[in-house]
Amino acid sequence: MILGIGTDLANIDRVAGTLERFGDRFRNRVFTETELAKAARRRDEAGTLAKRWAAKEACSKALGTGLRMGISWKDMAVSNLRTGQPVMAVTGWAAKRLAAMTPPGCEAIIHVTLTDDHPWAQAFVVIEARPLGSGSG
Repeated sequence: MILGIGTDLANIDRVAGTLERFGDRFRNRVFTETELAKAARRRDEAGTLAKRWAAKEACSKALGTGLRMGISWKDMAVSNLRTGQPVMAVTGWAAKRLAAMTPPGCEAIIHVTLTDDHPWAQAFVVIEARPLGSGSG
């Protein structure tokens, strides 16, 4: 069952300007160490961070809150599987919100996809409730 869907579109040039203007203050306020390490290894740091920004926005929408009600930017974090597939993890208030919206007897699974085509970065997040013991397929 689908619990929530969110999408966001971020302008890479705007993120690049914010990085130039605020530097590490912006990086450390919004992104986790894992996200920053990934971006630092990429040729297009701003594009990498813009996709993660969009994913955080999309996740907050899928959680039904937007970025209010106590969710912190760092409560949502994008990493990648060895295959390159992005995955979203939630902690703090976002994890509490996710637990509250997950029906009894189910586990919540957050699906995330990212794309970019300069100057745009886009993310979609779908939160699924899957009955416990149903496997991953």
